[in-house]
Amino acid sequence: MRLALAVLPLIALSARLHAQWPMQTSGTTAEFRGLHAVSDKVIWAAGKGGIVARTKDGGRTWLADSIPGAGGLFLVAVHAIDQRRAWVLGTAFSGPSAARIYHTEDAGRTWRVQYENTAKGVFFDGMAFWDEKHGIAFGDPIDQHFPILLTENGGRRWALYPPASLEPALPGEAAFAASGTAISVWGDREVWIGTGGGAHARVFHSADRGATWEVFETPVTGGSAKGIFGIAMGGVRQGVAVGGDYQKREASADNLLLTEDGGHTWRIASSPGLTGVQYGVAHAGEQSYVSVGPTGSSVSRDGGTTWTRLDGPGFNTVSCPDRSGVCWSAGEQGRIARMTVRR
Repeated sequence: MRLALAVLPLIALSARLHAQWPMQTSGTTAEFRGLHAVSDKVIWAAGKGGIVARTKDGGRTWLADSIPGAGGLFLVAVHAIDQRRAWVLGTAFSGPSAARIYHTEDAGRTWRVQYENTAKGVFFDGMAFWDEKHGIAFGDPIDQHFPILLTENGGRRWALYPPASLEPALPGEAAFAASGTAISVWGDREVWIGTGGGAHARVFHSADRGATWEVFETPVTGGSAKGIFGIAMGGVRQGVAVGGDYQKREASADNLLLTEDGGHTWRIASSPGLTGVQYGVAHAGEQSYVSVGPTGSSVSRDGGTTWTRLDGPGFNTVSCPDRSGVCWSAGEQGRIARMTVRR
C-alpha cells in the first residue's frame, strides 16, 4: 500500500538529543524505507529514487549510489548476505505501475534485474530471505489475492505462488510499504506477513517456505490507513506486531500486538513508552525489540510487554543483526543512526 510521502518537520540534530541514536552520515538525502544490518559492520539501506547506501565498517563511512534505471522506484526492502551480495525490492509510488527485484554480487557496482512486473495496479510491499537461496516477496492484492513470489535459487527464478490457493483478500485489504518489516522470517522455513486496510488486520503465516498458508485475524479493526506495519518474531512462538493509523501519527490506538503461539492469536497491548503510529519493528536478541515510527522510537527488553521511549527523531525502519546487541534505524533525509540495545 502506498504510504503517503508527507514532508515531516526535521528535529534539530543535537548531540544531546541523539545520545541514544548517534547519527551517521549516509551520503544521501534520499528517504530510506529498506534496511538490513547483516552484522555489526555490514549494513545496507535502500530508498526513494533507486538509492542504495552501504557500509562495511559499522557506519564510520557510508557509500551511496543509485541503481541505473531505478530512478522512478522507491526501494522499500533490502536483504544482503554480506558486503558484496544483496537484493533490493523497488516499486512505483506514482506514475505507471512497476515492481522490480534487483541483485548485486559486486557491492553495488552493477545490478541485474531478477524480476519485473509492470501490470496495471502492481505494487510490492516487502521481501525477505531465509538464506542465500530461499527468498520471498509479496505485494498488494491483484484480483483479490496477494501476489507472493518465491525463489529457491537466489532469485535466478522467482515463481508466483498460485493465487487460487491463497485465501482471498478482504475488501480494501492490503499491506504497507512503510518499513520493509511487514514480513518476518524465522529459522529456515517460517514466515509471517501483516496486513491492514480491511475490516480487521490479519496475519498470513507459512511454516514451509510458502508452500502452504494459513491466515489469522487479529483484534485490530481496519481502516484505509490502519493496520499492521511491521512484524518481528523472536522465535517460532513469540512475536511483536506494530502499526496504527498513518493518517493519525500521534494516535497510539492499536499500535501494538503480541503473540505467544506463533501468530495464531494476537492480543492488543499498550505501554506508555510506545506512542504514536509505528512503522517498523525488529527483534534485537533474547527478549529485546526495537520499534520506530515518524514521531520517535522505543525499546522493549521483556518481549514487548513494556517499552521505553528513546531520545531522537522519528525513523521509518529498523534492523538488528543477531546477537550483536546493536541496531540501526533509517528514515527521511538520508537519516541513519546506530544504537546499543544490550550492554
